[in-house]
Amino acid sequence: MLTTRYVTGSPNWLDLATPDMEAAQRFYEGIFDWTFQSAGPEAGGYGMFQSENRTVAGAMTVPPEQGPPSWTVYFQTPDAEATAKAVQAGGGSVAVEPMDVFDMGRMAVFTDPAGVGFAAWQPGTNKGLDVVNEDGALFWLELYAPDTDSALTFYRSVFGWETTSLPMPGDAGNYLMINPSGQGADAMFGGIVPVDLDPAEAAEGPYWAPYFHVADVDATVAKAEQLGGTVRMAPVDLEGVGRIAKLADPFGARFAIMKSSPTQ
Repeated sequence: MLTTRYVTGSPNWLDLATPDMEAAQRFYEGIFDWTFQSAGPEAGGYGMFQSENRTVAGAMTVPPEQGPPSWTVYFQTPDAEATAKAVQAGGGSVAVEPMDVFDMGRMAVFTDPAGVGFAAWQPGTNKGLDVVNEDGALFWLELYAPDTDSALTFYRSVFGWETTSLPMPGDAGNYLMINPSGQGADAMFGGIVPVDLDPAEAAEGPYWAPYFHVADVDATVAKAEQLGGTVRMAPVDLEGVGRIAKLADPFGARFAIMKSSPTQ
């Protein structure tokens, strides 16, 4: 499970790129009860979404010509430069070279060999998100990949991840669950799924999907629609997992919500 005891290879940050920060604030405040705290003029408009004064995500304005609205997941690294070299050696690309973010840490942005964006965060004074694994916070990740074996090979070469395999219903193959090296199955934070397994994802292409935990999936879906969001997959129960739905914010940034099963 996700925790804030971050180790190498664990997700420790995520942020939203949006063309309209004020509208994005209204949407996410409406569905998750988040507030937005600017990081100040020197941060170029970057700021933090917070829940009860605890940071749950970052956000920034990105004009459409500079990139599509999206959520980006960051994974912890002890050395951003070494991670950039590993990404290139594995067939990925460096979109933003390693750079200092004041004294808070170092970041770099990449694409994997399938073109999926992700990032790395080398902590300084900012160790990562203040809260995960609670209502209104990051709870799980899924990588929708064209080729799960190739994706796993790449990310293992970069972050050293380990996996546990679980059969999926029907003849859908195995669900690959990932955890940081040496942390065991209790530290699982996400899964790798064939993108063509879900028509909604196949139509829009591979990506990292963040799941946020909520107290009531159906109520959150209704509120998202009311605020201009899109329901990409209606609420559904997954035995032993919980109830999930897939959404997009008013600008098209994809994410999912989940209420976990007590037996998960």
